[in-house]
Amino acid sequence: MAVFRHGKRTGIFAKFRRGAAGVIDPDLSLSDRIADLVAAEALDAPRETVAERAIVQAFEDALVQPFETTVNFSGGITQRCWTVTRSDGAYRVVYLPRAGYFSLCVESDFGPLDIGVHGPALGCFASV
Repeated sequence: MAVFRHGKRTGIFAKFRRGAAGVIDPDLSLSDRIADLVAAEALDAPRETVAERAIVQAFEDALVQPFETTVNFSGGITQRCWTVTRSDGAYRVVYLPRAGYFSLCVESDFGPLDIGVHGPALGCFASV
């Protein structure tokens, strides 16, 4: 999903809204707030090198409107999280609302499994 097409924001970026102080609009749904976090990260990502541009483009192409997902953690713990990238068949990036950061999850027979790669969404995505 491209960020801009013909000078307009597209996909989840079309709804990206920040106040004058850079604060996310408090009236947004949780899904839209998470989408704004991801959109801000993508819009602020460095794009000086060919590699940086390629990673950011692949990240933008993988983005989906966030949706609720049950993620499995070691020890049999599960938590409601939010998927932010489509699965490539092996991995997806999810937002962990209790922790306030993103996680790279591996796909399993039991659903997404947290593998301990945490931080910014783009950083998690770029780690594979």
